Amino acid sequence: MSNEKGMFGVHGSGDTSGFGGLVRSGASTGSAERPYGSYFDEVTDELERAYPEFSDAIERVVIHCGELTLHVKASKLVETAFKLRDTQSLRFEMCLGVSGVHYPEDKDREMHAVYPLLSLTHNRRIRLEVSVPDSNPHIPSLVEVWAGNNWHERETFDMFGIIFDGHPGLTRILMPDDWPGHPQRKDYPLGGIPIEYKGATVPAPSERRSYR
Repeated sequence: MSNEKGMFGVHGSGDTSGFGGLVRSGASTGSAERPYGSYFDEVTDELERAYPEFSDAIERVVIHCGELTLHVKASKLVETAFKLRDTQSLRFEMCLGVSGVHYPEDKDREMHAVYPLLSLTHNRRIRLEVSVPDSNPHIPSLVEVWAGNNWHERETFDMFGIIFDGHPGLTRILMPDDWPGHPQRKDYPLGGIPIEYKGATVPAPSERRSYR
């Protein structure tokens, strides 16, 4: 566990975000121990029974803020997704998209993709998370499992640069095709221009905030 103070890593530099006093406890990255509580034990038990390669596919199980997250190896993602969708006792029929996350300090696992899943049949929610290195940010596409991921994978590619192998048309969806870089990565320059008011000037974001 670690405590993180302030916003954007700013210390005494005039951060104007309003969150300068923020103190947030970091989540443990270790695997949770049984019993997990709620329906989480039943979900993992059913997945283990349906998927003999469970122990090889799942890197760790994390319970945090009342949520179950299965950290899956990229090479086993599609197989795991099919088991979660098609096993009658699981039936996670819906994937609510994919969100990219960039952790520059997580060596060789800088790029994360997070998939919230919903079982309409059993009224349950879990998450899948996949981590890949920034130097080789390839994750298998889940469009063949959940077709609605088509646009979400394009957005995550556009904003974070994660490449979803097997996607039917992986192109930018928000930024122009020739846009340089991926704007939601933490190493992307903030840029901006100063804003002038009568008698005052507010510096550009790149001059008044910083990322660690």
